[in-house]
Amino acid sequence: MANLKEIRSRITSVGSTMQITSAMKMVSAAKLKRAQDAIIQIRPYSNKLTELLEGLSATLDSSSGGGYSQNREIKKVLLVTITSNRGLCGGFNTSIIKKAKSLIKDEYSNAKIKILSIGKKSSEHFDKNGFSVFGKHDSLFGDLTFANVALIADGIMEGFIARDYDKVVLVYNQFKNAATQIVISENFLPIQTTKNEDVASGDYIFEPTKQEIVEQLIPKSLKTQLFKAVLDSHAAEHGARMTAMHKATDNAGELKKELTLSYNKARQAAITGEILEIVGGAEALNG
Repeated sequence: MANLKEIRSRITSVGSTMQITSAMKMVSAAKLKRAQDAIIQIRPYSNKLTELLEGLSATLDSSSGGGYSQNREIKKVLLVTITSNRGLCGGFNTSIIKKAKSLIKDEYSNAKIKILSIGKKSSEHFDKNGFSVFGKHDSLFGDLTFANVALIADGIMEGFIARDYDKVVLVYNQFKNAATQIVISENFLPIQTTKNEDVASGDYIFEPTKQEIVEQLIPKSLKTQLFKAVLDSHAAEHGARMTAMHKATDNAGELKKELTLSYNKARQAAITGEILEIVGGAEALNG
C-alpha cells in the first residue's frame, strides 16, 4: 500500500482535475445553448429550401441546374470533413475520421480522393497519414458566420464546375441532443432531383420562370446546406464535450472516494501500528 503522503498528493491532484472538468462542463453547457438555438432555427429553413429545389429541378431538364446537377462518372471525389479544433469531447472527432476512411476504402475505393477539412483535428490526422488535404479551414470556428461559410461553399462549387472533382460529400456529426450525435455522410454535389408531387402536380404560376428560380436557388441552397452542416457539428461538439466532461467529473469523484478510503485505511493501520509498538514497549519495560 502506498504511504500516506503519496495518497494525500493523489487526492489533491484528483480534486484539482475535478475542478477543471467541472468548469469545462459548465462552459460547454453555456456554449451549447447558443449553438443549439442556432441549428434549431436554421434546420427547418434549410430542409425546406432543399426540398423545394429538388422538386423544382425534377420538373426541368438536367441542364437547368447550371452544371450543379450534372451527374458524371465518379473518378474524383471531394470529402468535406467537419471536426473540431479542440479535443476532450469523447469520440466526436474519431467517429468522423473513421467514417471518412470507411467511405474512402469501400464506397470510393476506385476514385481519387481529396479532402477539404473544416476543423484542426481532421486536417492534422489526414496530413499525418498521407492523404491529399485539398483545403484547411481551421479558423472558421473562431468567426462562425454565414458569410465565411459561403466563401468555402463558393470554392467547392467553382471546383465542381471546373471538373476538379465529380462528387462532393459532407461528413459531419448531426446534433440530436447533448448526449447523442449522429454521424452523417451527406451528398453535396451534384444536387439530387426527386419527384415532388406537390410541386410537380400543383397549379403554380412561377415568376420569373422555373429555370431562373432554380439557377438562383441552387447556390443559395448549397451555401445554406453547408452552413447547416457546420452549425450541426458545432452544436454536437459542445454537447459531446459537455457529456465527456460530466463523465470525467463523475469518474474523478469516484476515484477521489476510493483514494480517501485508502488514505483512511492506511492512516488507521499506521495508528494501530504505533499503538501496538507503544503497548509492546510498555510490556517489555514492565516485564
